[in-house]
Amino acid sequence: MTEEATSYRSHYCGRVSEAEVNEKIKVAGWVDSRRDHGGVIFIDLRDRSGLLQVVVDRDQDPELHDLFGELRREYVIQVEGKLRPRSEETINPNIETGTIELEAEKMELLNEAKTPPFPLDEAEQTREDLRLEYRYLELRRSRLQKNLALRHRVSQKVRKYLSEAGFQEVETPILTRSTPEGARDYVVPSRVNPGRFYALPQSPQLFKQLLMCAGTDRYFQIVKCFRDEDLRADRQPEFTQIDIEASFVEEKDIYEISEGVVKAAAEAAGVDLPEPPFPRMSYEEAMRRFGTDKPDLRYELELEEVSDIFRDTELGVFKSVLDSEGIIKALVVKGGEEWSRSRLDEYTEYAQSLGAKGLAWIKVGAGGWQSPIAKFLSDEEKEELVEQTGLENGDLIFFMADQPSVVNGVLSEIRRRVAREEDLIDDSHELLWVTKFPLLEYNQRQGRYEAMHHPFTAPAPESSDKLPDQPEEAYSRAYDLVWNGVEIGGGSIRNHQVEQQELMFESLGIGEEEASEKFGFLLKALQYGAPPHGGIAFGLDRLLMLLSGEETIRNVIPFPKTQRATDPLTGAPAEISVEQLQELHLEVDELDE
Repeated sequence: MTEEATSYRSHYCGRVSEAEVNEKIKVAGWVDSRRDHGGVIFIDLRDRSGLLQVVVDRDQDPELHDLFGELRREYVIQVEGKLRPRSEETINPNIETGTIELEAEKMELLNEAKTPPFPLDEAEQTREDLRLEYRYLELRRSRLQKNLALRHRVSQKVRKYLSEAGFQEVETPILTRSTPEGARDYVVPSRVNPGRFYALPQSPQLFKQLLMCAGTDRYFQIVKCFRDEDLRADRQPEFTQIDIEASFVEEKDIYEISEGVVKAAAEAAGVDLPEPPFPRMSYEEAMRRFGTDKPDLRYELELEEVSDIFRDTELGVFKSVLDSEGIIKALVVKGGEEWSRSRLDEYTEYAQSLGAKGLAWIKVGAGGWQSPIAKFLSDEEKEELVEQTGLENGDLIFFMADQPSVVNGVLSEIRRRVAREEDLIDDSHELLWVTKFPLLEYNQRQGRYEAMHHPFTAPAPESSDKLPDQPEEAYSRAYDLVWNGVEIGGGSIRNHQVEQQELMFESLGIGEEEASEKFGFLLKALQYGAPPHGGIAFGLDRLLMLLSGEETIRNVIPFPKTQRATDPLTGAPAEISVEQLQELHLEVDELDE
């Protein structure tokens, strides 16, 4: 008897092996396919572990053969019989059980099934809303079952690692109050407190700090978080964090703990990562070299600022940008001289779709410099470009001239696209700590400073005197962990002294009254001997996406939402009854369809 045995089965389909040949076994699952070879019927039986071929021969058992002939895809059956080796010509190397098959002696139909709305083996060609409406069918696919199994193994491995490192798993509230931490909150009306609302937590940030004030010392939680924001491949309205906080720590302590978490997760997935410590890079260096604070280090293609080369340029576009305190950066593509004009036009259109006004380029070859802008460049500018960027015959160089945020944002995406299309990305795993972030960033639209991470991040010691008068010069004690260009975790050392937290609020334009109203409970706690503390939160879904090789986190989440934050399976979000609205003291305005 095996550990998976029940009244319906002795083995999982995908876990039987040649060691059980000639044994009587019992399996149960779904009919994945049926093939009738003129007197011999083959069934691929599927459960979460994989496939097992089942065979029935008309000459040996006509009645059982007829029963198998009535089966259809996704019927649920139980089969008993003897396991036997396959003949050499029928071995299937693509499945774990490809060298064996079950010779059926008895079959029971447990349930019939309607024809699925899409073939499960063609689900990827089916539109997403239909797949999500029938997610319970899509989840039967081996690929997604493996992702669910991986999610379980990673969660268990992380729990074990952190528990052995002295961390305690503590639950924090789901119904809390709305606090300005970045994204919009999901709010929940209170029936017993009319006109008042709970908020679903964007993260357990404040509660894990309160746990440090409470002396918990080392906390973790694998927890659901909620953010009402625009969605993309690596975002969902509800997502899962591996949330960590510890007392009496500095950055190096969090790095060591975090590297152990990532290594444990990778071991659960059978992924071999570089040995810690992982390399570190300042935010300033990452932005300068790669245009992003999430650089992918699997390929070079570094950006080069060339503003100084063009200080006296005759090229009007470049000159006007520099006169308005913009910058010019370049990106060299080795061997790019062969690119067609139509491909270059596609890249220009792509840059414009990302917010650029245009994208300049030059191809350098034996015949000279080819480009609409080449005639405006002096020999001295060309020489300096060659010297600074390493430009050679056969290369292509892109230029972007605009404000720094636009230049960095657009060229970093151009860099990604070039690497993908030119097949420059290898299968290595490059992890990087990005450190020394600015503490605050200026929001032009709102005319005020915002916290780059969140309002509870401590300033670097050398930056403490920059607040509140020189906030743009302050650096934080924040850090992000980046894996192959994807941010998998971020955190900081926190403000543990109330005076420092109040100074941070002042720098953000949060007055005493607002701070007391929204964060009074935290400020009060900091006055009662809060220890130095810090932490990090890992996006479990993003981590699983990387470990499984998926392109979207929706493939590692059992029941994800669409990019419009809807659930085609349940129909959420949905209207509620008038009676429910009245209980909550709410009215809904008529909306235009």
